[in-house]
Amino acid sequence: MRTAFSIVATALAVTPLVGQEPYRPPVVGRWDLTLTASDGRKLPSWLEVQVSGDHVLVGRFVAVVGSARPISKLAYAKDTLRFAIPSQWEQGSDDLRLEAVLAGETLSGAVTMPDGTRLPMTGVRAPSLHRNAPPRWGMPVRLFNGRDLTGWHPAGGGENQWKVVDGVLSNQKGGANLVTDRTVVDFKLHVEFRYPALGNSGIYLRGRHEVQIEDPDVGTTPSEALGSIYGFIAPTESVGKKPGEWQTYDITLVGRLLTVVLNGHRIICEQNIPGPTGGALDSNEGAPGPIFLQGDHGPVDYRNIVLTPAR
Repeated sequence: MRTAFSIVATALAVTPLVGQEPYRPPVVGRWDLTLTASDGRKLPSWLEVQVSGDHVLVGRFVAVVGSARPISKLAYAKDTLRFAIPSQWEQGSDDLRLEAVLAGETLSGAVTMPDGTRLPMTGVRAPSLHRNAPPRWGMPVRLFNGRDLTGWHPAGGGENQWKVVDGVLSNQKGGANLVTDRTVVDFKLHVEFRYPALGNSGIYLRGRHEVQIEDPDVGTTPSEALGSIYGFIAPTESVGKKPGEWQTYDITLVGRLLTVVLNGHRIICEQNIPGPTGGALDSNEGAPGPIFLQGDHGPVDYRNIVLTPAR
């Protein structure tokens, strides 16, 4: 009898009161953030705030580089949001800290990096990118002509290492990224690629969401492996080929819904991309964006890059 009473009492203790308003402060949701460097550069970032239980806020954060990392607890009071998380790829030994004030649908404040650098920050609610109807596809466009870099430009600050050799778009060593002049919204993308042993690159969709390219022998976590949306979505299976072999991606992105086919195997099926990944060009998720090939990690080859845009 005592045991039964204990179970009932415990159940009552953890059951929300009937009629009690659920805890959902206005800061809950996904936020596209922009940090401003001391030289005026705009740096993309991303934040998700969620409710855990009936009174605790948790979340995820993507800094300028790196993958989405968990936030075990956020403090929110008097319209001010605060949290601290360990460094990931940033320089410095302190925690990364964010403090921002919510005013309407805008966050404003600063991120203090682990080395003490303070970056002013603004944030807006991430758009839903919901589509009311399926896309109507246009005509395929060959983004790489097999001869030169027409339609592309280097970006990212490093020296341009991209060359065309025997019809192959080749990055010789770590340097600049390569970005299309053209921007797109919804599309299908066919890409053939190969990497050397321990190779690492990526294809950024709309310049914001990285589909990872990496030799599986590197041994990263599933959400950072070949075929993943870096730090967000893991592939359902590992179907990569050996280094030095040509492989294929067939990618469809409509709004936030992503499908990835690697070497003929569907490894991501209509999954919702939460937000920008580390290394994105910007955090303006509602705007058209380019395709960009990551070149700052090392050698990689591409060919037969074909885009089919939605009309």
